[in-house]
Amino acid sequence: MARNITTGIDIGTHQVKVVVTEYGKNGNGNLPKIIGTGFSQSKGLRHGYIINQNDTIRSIKNATAQAEKSSGIKIKKAFISIGGVGLEEVHSRGGAVVARADSEITDLDIEKAIKDSEKKVAQKIANRKILHEIPLQYKIDGQKVLGKPQGMYGSKLELDVLFITCLEQHLNDLITSVEEAGIVVEDVMASPLAGSFVTLSRAQKMAGAVLANIGAETVSIAIFENNIPISLKVFQIGGTDITNDIALGLKIPLDQAERVKTGALSGVEFPKKKLDEIISARLSDIFELIEAHLKKIGKNGLLPAGIIITGGGSGIATIEDLARAALKLPSKTSTGFNNGNNTISADRQGSITVQGQVRDSSWAVAYGLCIWGLSTEEDSMGVKLAKQTGGSIIQWIKQFLP
Repeated sequence: MARNITTGIDIGTHQVKVVVTEYGKNGNGNLPKIIGTGFSQSKGLRHGYIINQNDTIRSIKNATAQAEKSSGIKIKKAFISIGGVGLEEVHSRGGAVVARADSEITDLDIEKAIKDSEKKVAQKIANRKILHEIPLQYKIDGQKVLGKPQGMYGSKLELDVLFITCLEQHLNDLITSVEEAGIVVEDVMASPLAGSFVTLSRAQKMAGAVLANIGAETVSIAIFENNIPISLKVFQIGGTDITNDIALGLKIPLDQAERVKTGALSGVEFPKKKLDEIISARLSDIFELIEAHLKKIGKNGLLPAGIIITGGGSGIATIEDLARAALKLPSKTSTGFNNGNNTISADRQGSITVQGQVRDSSWAVAYGLCIWGLSTEEDSMGVKLAKQTGGSIIQWIKQFLP
């Protein structure tokens, strides 16, 4: 019997992380079991996009080799994430006249309405590729509809759509790098959405929550409500900026500043008040950007599940209190995630373990890709995902590859 193996590759600015999972073996029936992992320092990337392809390919190969060794599986194909400043959201409205003579609304009508909304934003997304299309609100003959409209009756269907897009060049470079490393790309997903599979519960997504991933050079946020993502934003600021501020403020080397930031440096004392002021100032900048975006979409102070903070920069001791004060929302850090009956953990060097003491949610994107890859549902979280379009992204990209 063939083993149900899925691989997820998260290519971040700081690290490349690879997770290999198997579904249906010693698991809880819902989540795939992690059977191997690998990581390497990312090289050749800046703010999430590739600036030196050869360096990036080597980083992917190194992480993949580790994952192959620990899992005993030869990795031939994988689901990958794309993040960084190239990700953007675009909103649009579309409509379609119901095709059937009896006025019953079908999937075909919805597809026509989405295509209409795409045409209306064509000029806004020049040089960009749509990764995900997310219907936010339906109307039938001008009246709002709760839930999906299939099977209902009317003469005209309208909808509001959220498109998650990325720069074509970034996507092209990413897929080329992975395939040059000897791995076939099965599909691509926006990193904030992939991470949400394991860091947010259904209850949090239903009530309303913002997932904030503080990476090395970017902060990405995904806002959820009624179990679907309603907004996504990436800011050009990250944990490296905090490290740089500490190095300048305390006049210490960068590597030492990084350990001071995460609390990993022992035996050396620095003025605590000054250190707290340095960290608080930069974190306040980050939360001000998040608050401004929440105001822009009309959700500031209106997300009952609050902000869930993840990523490599989430380990700062005061971060929850600062987020709570700045956003006027409940705040918590996501320190790990559950894989069947085991807690997935990682040490400070990124090495992942099971049932360990130090948990690290920075692996959530790679693991979330595996969950997405194993999903056979047409609508796994209210999002029409790229893979449901018959791999159109991959086929579209491949026509430009040498």
